[in-house]
Amino acid sequence: MILHRYFARRFLWMFLSILGVFALFIGLLDFVEQLRKFSGEANFAQVLQVTLLRLPDGIYEILPLVMILATAALFLMLARSSELVVVRASGRAGLTALMGPITVALIISAVTVAIFNPLVAATSKRASALSESYESSGASVISIGRDGLWLRQGGPQGQTVIRASSANPDATILYDVSFLSYAPGAGPVQRVEAEEAELEDGAWVLRNAKAWPLAEGINPEAGAQQHDTLRIQSDLSRDDIRDRFGSPSAVAIWDLPDFIAGLEEAGFSARRHLVWFQMELARPVFLVAMVLVAAGFTMRPSRMGRTGLHVLAAVLLGFGLYYVRNFAQIMGENGQLPPVLAAWIPPVASLLLALGLVLQMEDG
Repeated sequence: MILHRYFARRFLWMFLSILGVFALFIGLLDFVEQLRKFSGEANFAQVLQVTLLRLPDGIYEILPLVMILATAALFLMLARSSELVVVRASGRAGLTALMGPITVALIISAVTVAIFNPLVAATSKRASALSESYESSGASVISIGRDGLWLRQGGPQGQTVIRASSANPDATILYDVSFLSYAPGAGPVQRVEAEEAELEDGAWVLRNAKAWPLAEGINPEAGAQQHDTLRIQSDLSRDDIRDRFGSPSAVAIWDLPDFIAGLEEAGFSARRHLVWFQMELARPVFLVAMVLVAAGFTMRPSRMGRTGLHVLAAVLLGFGLYYVRNFAQIMGENGQLPPVLAAWIPPVASLLLALGLVLQMEDG
């Protein structure tokens, strides 16, 4: 037990050290990028705030790499100090040294999914909101919930807020929809309600629509007009709608089940969110696999040489497994794989592959 605690403490310290270095590096790079993006539109403090809010998301993405590097650094240090040799000489298997790091990796993974995931979702949404408020040009965003779909499109002509009770899966046809248009720097100027609105090139085409003018001194109902077909200009495209349909990572894992239910009730496809939810549940398995991958290449005496080559092989294999996981995610989102299989097969396969590698390296 004392030996396990010792290796666990060493691994935790190595993990936090490498994570801190990467966090500093990512933060500096993103800060420079945000300075360039908001040049003349936001001051230093505002840019720094956006950068700090975006930092948790960047850290969340590099956790598999940090796991690999922390494990490799730990076992290289143990090999150079001959501590692994002492462990084996005392009659214990070299695999004993893995119990502590694996336990710490599981704890880190659980904390990451249960606590850090909601934090990333909250900070990402806040960073997006601040970025939008600092940008001088109009922006277009979309929000989906139990009360329907909310979309805002912006441009030189002003802002338009769109609400629909439901839509087709890619949100290019809206049903029971209302448009509220705002003039640049002023209040609302027009309200339109329609049974259906379809996005075409450069405009929304509304059917069975009724428009009310909202200018001062005009009775809206008296000036209302009925239209069989009405076109409202839009700079959105089908790709814009798809891209702005909402990132699953912007929803905390504890809220995802209700959010998915709300999407399905509103008539939207929740496949992306289902795949993401299952992938988050499988994240601890994948992170443990990264520990085993690095251990398989670095749990060998330093006198055998080729240390740098083994570390490089561990990192490359880790990246390969990471991209296989992302490829499976894409297949799941496209409907080519069931969400559960797309999320769980790559982590489980990675774990089995890494375990086989460790056993081969350790026991032949």
